[in-house]
Amino acid sequence: MNAHWLLAATCVAVLGVTPVAATPPPSPTPAYLPCPLSPAAQAVKTPQPASPAPPRDPAAAVVGGAGLGTAGLTLPAGAPAPPTIGARTWLVADLDTGLVVGACGPHERLAPASVLKLLLAATALPKLDPAQTVEVTAADLDIERGSSAVGLITGGHYQIETLWLGLLLVSGNDAANTLARLAGGDAGVAGTLTAMNDLAHRLGARDTTAHTPHGLDSAGQYTSPYDLALIARACLEQPNFTRYATAPSAQIPAQPPRDTRGFQIQNENQLVLRYQGTLGGKTGYTNAARHSFVGVAQRGGRRLVATLLNAEAVPQRGWQQGQALLDWGFSVPAGTGVGHLVKPGELDQPAKADPTAAGDPVGDDAPERGHPV
Repeated sequence: MNAHWLLAATCVAVLGVTPVAATPPPSPTPAYLPCPLSPAAQAVKTPQPASPAPPRDPAAAVVGGAGLGTAGLTLPAGAPAPPTIGARTWLVADLDTGLVVGACGPHERLAPASVLKLLLAATALPKLDPAQTVEVTAADLDIERGSSAVGLITGGHYQIETLWLGLLLVSGNDAANTLARLAGGDAGVAGTLTAMNDLAHRLGARDTTAHTPHGLDSAGQYTSPYDLALIARACLEQPNFTRYATAPSAQIPAQPPRDTRGFQIQNENQLVLRYQGTLGGKTGYTNAARHSFVGVAQRGGRRLVATLLNAEAVPQRGWQQGQALLDWGFSVPAGTGVGHLVKPGELDQPAKADPTAAGDPVGDDAPERGHPV
């Protein structure tokens, strides 16, 4: 018998004192198992990060439960083997129950690339009127040479809805800057970055620090597969997000005299076009971050999110790896998992016992383009 319970029982027997209920021990940290990484991905020499994430406090509680406290693979008991893909870290979670179905390095902090635009969307969508027409400034177009852009024009006039489509369909960094400037009010982009980090904190995305609105590489800018699931869930709560993110194409209006015809953009997230039930997501790539991906899909009454970071596009592209993870997640029986997605504000409440034990039922109330996107 546990010594604490033995002492409590003695108190009852000898002194007649009713003991205070002891807190059950948390679920154990899983033993390290390597992630199932494809041989082709293992052969790729990845760039060393310019500023590695600072070490964690080993005494700190693991957000989402101790079953997520590993840099390796964590699965429910009896779950089928996950796919062997090119991503070094990933996570699959049920957005309705909050259950983490399985993961590999769920809290590894890595450069995000353009999946960070989802945090911009979660932050700025409720602040901006989609019907408002705005003017683009020269500063909005100050983006890394060769990185993804919608093709906005200085002095051009566009509806905010068009900017959202440009952000989510072709990962436009020009659109990201414009939306961040507008959502920040008098504080501009800096104000939006503060709001993005505040929202990440409230959501429980404590692995995330945003220094840019678009996700291009910046020292000290990180996120994790776990945090991306929280951010994706926040995006899905915005009424227009799925409509924007799943649009197959959009028309960018003419801006005479420089552009008298306008042009069409196509959705680069192939999951939207090829995977039934897709509700949205985001692709990303930089040389430092490698490929990143977030995909959300619905099947059989379940909404799952798959997130991945630091992936190589071999033998599959990022969206195909996300598809493989979603297929795997839907094959895992509902109601088992290795942790949970915290609710907004949950981490600011008094600590409670970890409800999750690995393997136990738990519950809760574009094509890759080879350049930075």
